[in-house]
Amino acid sequence: MKIATFNINNINKRLPNLLDWLGQAQPDVVCLQELKAEDQAFPEAALAAAGYGAVWRGQRTWNGVAILSRGGAPILTRQSLPGDPSDGQARYIEAAVSGVLVASIYLPNGNPNPGPKFAYKLAWQARLAAHAASLLATGAPVILAGDYNVAPTEADIYQPHHWAGDALVDPQARARFSGLIEAGWTDGLRAVHPTGPLWTFWAYMRQRWPNDKGLRLDHLLLSPGLADRLIDAGVDRQVRGLEGASDHAPAWLVLGPERGKSVSPGGRPKRPPRKGEQR
Repeated sequence: MKIATFNINNINKRLPNLLDWLGQAQPDVVCLQELKAEDQAFPEAALAAAGYGAVWRGQRTWNGVAILSRGGAPILTRQSLPGDPSDGQARYIEAAVSGVLVASIYLPNGNPNPGPKFAYKLAWQARLAAHAASLLATGAPVILAGDYNVAPTEADIYQPHHWAGDALVDPQARARFSGLIEAGWTDGLRAVHPTGPLWTFWAYMRQRWPNDKGLRLDHLLLSPGLADRLIDAGVDRQVRGLEGASDHAPAWLVLGPERGKSVSPGGRPKRPPRKGEQR
């Protein structure tokens, strides 16, 4: 099972890019962010023609999240993050797909920092941590995937000192992300690639893409049972270099079968050993 997250940065404007990537990468599940389209403008028919069912929550101009599933529609379980009924921003959607609970997350950027937008970011992260804890308590297989707008460590930024003071690297925002890992969630990309750059975002300005000046902002967090099934992960960085591209590239991971289930001949390979693990 291949699950991806992709901040598409306007789904209708970049629909050809999305469809081309879907055809080539063939993910089973895709979490999208920054749809920048109202519900009725979501390209449901085009995605269905490509073989994907979808659930989504759109929003005019900004935000918007969706979950795509190959071969059938996801089963919607939640359209907003709990904890603040007054929050009308479309930043969270959750659905069941093939026995896995999947969330698509578009965490607030938080700039300018300090200020009301950064306070909203921290509050949103606190709500996410509380909901994530409730999901862990169920023991269900869960993936929290999306654009977290957090570069977790200095290794996740091309030049850390250039971003000092930015909400993407703020110590409080980083601490709340690391709190999820400490609570039991596994960072799928880093579990497979513990060292080296794994950029998922390159800003449009100042030749950031041609000069490979990126950040890792997009993450796939796995509950403990799913972490044991992780066999591969990566970033389709070439998608960022295409004409009309989003400023993000898709990040993805591959899960093996559940324990006790057989694998067909020629099936998926074993996952690479994680850092410090003996094989």
